[in-house]
Amino acid sequence: MSFSPDSPHVTAVAPSPNHDARTEDEPVDILLLHYTGMVSADEAVERLCDPASKVSCHYLVHEDGRIVQMVPEEKRAWHAGLSVWEGETDINARSIGIEIANPGHEHGYRDFPEAQIDAVIRLGVDICERHSIPRQRVLAHSDVAPRRKDDPGEKFPWEKLAAAKLGHWQKPAPLTTTGEDSFFEGDTGEPVEEIQSLFSIYGYGLEITGTYDAQTKAVVTAFQRHFRQEKVDGVVDPSTIATLRRLLKALPNLTVL
Repeated sequence: MSFSPDSPHVTAVAPSPNHDARTEDEPVDILLLHYTGMVSADEAVERLCDPASKVSCHYLVHEDGRIVQMVPEEKRAWHAGLSVWEGETDINARSIGIEIANPGHEHGYRDFPEAQIDAVIRLGVDICERHSIPRQRVLAHSDVAPRRKDDPGEKFPWEKLAAAKLGHWQKPAPLTTTGEDSFFEGDTGEPVEEIQSLFSIYGYGLEITGTYDAQTKAVVTAFQRHFRQEKVDGVVDPSTIATLRRLLKALPNLTVL
């Protein structure tokens, strides 16, 4: 069954059956960005509309800037999967999902065309304004599911989105930043616990153990894909720490640093 698009920027509607009702007590306060990770955008649309796939999203943005809506915003689309942010585990219930056509890391990951990013910005700003979504809750799929997902990846131009007041951003600290040690998988101790705490305060789902384990490395990698894209290696180096501290200091109503 067709429906009227929620955004004036929608080019076409391709209804997906893969959704259910939102609960009344969950506000829509997250905008979650994905890449399709498939060879073609048409293949992605077909899968997102296939009832057998049990996956969907609210919107898909083609490389040429066309925007397709597949699920009404009032419905709970099935796009986030097993995920967590700021302790919340049903991200689907409180988010709107945008799939961005790109073959992804498995099929020839490439730069996102300007027309596509401009369309994502127009759509994202419209969604965030209508739902009063705060900038720090415009997130990557990899942010909420760091052990499972890489998208939209290190080529996605978050800085350009932030220039349009879409998403939270601070200039990444240079790789030559000094004054703090680096930490690697297997390291233990209070400094690792402090680092885990900082990532948790920002919102990442991370158990604070004092051990730099696989979960911690996945979170650090996701953080770098989003906020320190020059080098994505899962190592907490001085640049990563400094960038995280800049972001935390820029959060509203946060006084922990």
